[in-house]
Amino acid sequence: MAHQSELISEDILAYLKSQEEKSMLRFITCGSVDDGKSTLIGRLLWDSKMVFEDQLAALESDSKRVGTQGEKIDYALLLDGLQAEREQGITIDVAYRFFSTDKRKFIVADTPGHEQYTRNMVTGASTAQVAVILIDARKGILTQTRRHSYLASLVGIRHVVLAINKMDLVDYSQERFDSILKKYQSFAASLGFDDITAIPLSALEGDNIISPSPKTPWHQGPTLMQYLETVQVPDASAGKPFRMRVQWVNRPNLDFRGFCGTIASGQIHPGDEIIVPSSGKKTRVARIVTMDGDLERAVAGQAVTLTLEDEIDISRGDTLATPEDVPHHAARFEAKLVWLHEEALTPGRSYLLKAGSATAPAQVSQIKFKLNVNTLAQEPGETLALNEIGVCSLSLSKPISFDSYRENRGTGCFILIDRLTNATVGAGMIHQPLLQSSGKGWIEADLGPKARAEQKGQSPKVLCIASQDQKHRTEVAELVEKKLHSQGRHSYRLDQQSLSLEPGSKDEQARLLAALGEHFLAAGLILIVSLSDQDPHLSDALMGRLNTESFCQVDLKKDIGTISLSPQQQAEQIVEELF
Repeated sequence: MAHQSELISEDILAYLKSQEEKSMLRFITCGSVDDGKSTLIGRLLWDSKMVFEDQLAALESDSKRVGTQGEKIDYALLLDGLQAEREQGITIDVAYRFFSTDKRKFIVADTPGHEQYTRNMVTGASTAQVAVILIDARKGILTQTRRHSYLASLVGIRHVVLAINKMDLVDYSQERFDSILKKYQSFAASLGFDDITAIPLSALEGDNIISPSPKTPWHQGPTLMQYLETVQVPDASAGKPFRMRVQWVNRPNLDFRGFCGTIASGQIHPGDEIIVPSSGKKTRVARIVTMDGDLERAVAGQAVTLTLEDEIDISRGDTLATPEDVPHHAARFEAKLVWLHEEALTPGRSYLLKAGSATAPAQVSQIKFKLNVNTLAQEPGETLALNEIGVCSLSLSKPISFDSYRENRGTGCFILIDRLTNATVGAGMIHQPLLQSSGKGWIEADLGPKARAEQKGQSPKVLCIASQDQKHRTEVAELVEKKLHSQGRHSYRLDQQSLSLEPGSKDEQARLLAALGEHFLAAGLILIVSLSDQDPHLSDALMGRLNTESFCQVDLKKDIGTISLSPQQQAEQIVEELF
């Protein structure tokens, strides 16, 4: 919604022109639950007279029906529109609002404070330039305050408003305000923020929202609106090298072949030379085509179609770049990963990685360490649970083009998708490639057992499942294989019947089975063998030829027990304990 202006009635064209020339600021409100984020933005819109008459009537009615402020206006209802949000009095989804003042246009993302909905906060922060981090003056800094601050820093936000809210509930105490500010500055010292501006607020009473409050004469800084209207946030993408990921190859007829996409950074002109990092081919831009005609220049943020002077192979997901500064093109890289799903990360499992329009199967091959959001300390870990953050190594099935996230937010980020449910399970920021795919690196690569295992993100193993009951051991082995497959692990199953090799002595059969196990281990695979416990010579041969780390045997009757557990439960227990 735009602010009220006399130009609307006097000269609508002049008004629209003035709106076009205003700068745009995207900001996010975040913090812990019940810190007053929705109330703050609702009050900001209300005091700025940016609420339509029908919205006002609905707000007054809803405040009496489902509001939390008695007979007073509940400003949070301007943002909390979902029925579940109004019933619980919390924010669940990200609410975006557009408004403008005489000086600037704004898009605000009001994000939830509950830990359960941290993934929604990451979504809102990914495009924001300023973070308004709210703190309840009574409670001070909480775990979710720290988590949101770290995530804001992680996605590249460098300007922070520390909005210390509910000052009316602590009698507008300067001592309390200074204490919270000092603790926050100590915590955020290593987060890399360019500036932290602290403002004492009462979203409910309207103190220091639009105009200075007489109740805080000790505060000499700006109000919230003054800060938002004047903070200088340079467009970082404009001065960076040209990058555009191809979203669609437009071929309406034989005479036209264009490559459509949104420019992530930099600018491009007809005649400029570009390179496709995936092939190393160079060409020049012939035309910049849009619905409104050809352009002489296109900049970051514009969606355009580029036609090229030469016919070279370019597909959806490829990146077009400037030859003077080529992005990385590799299948392995290191990244910070925020885990967003209730089911924990499984290293070695196959996920889908989506970076812009580029998609590739990917595995988290290693978790180097996890980050403690309270202390920012590095801690060891083998998996990531919901809302945990770690530095990980990822391996893709094919190379993609990317920059480090610090250098370019548009081409340095990605999401991970569960291949079975299509749920977004992780969001990542790329640090650096782990292996360069150019030059002779692929020729000089070590293709030993360790390299093959690392490529698959797993520890190779030979698992022997023994039982006298053929049907039972075969069923459990099949379920173990299916469980490992669902986790993205590379496994293969053999039973005793399929091992009926050429007639020969038991010693010969044992020798051949042991040799087969060695080959599977060298290939980095997991071999599942189901054998009768009445033929110990076969399992003894495996045990004698293979090292103890790569061989394990499970006797279903002795180790697991056939009475209390079903075959499925037995399979799940085997996988949980051994893998």
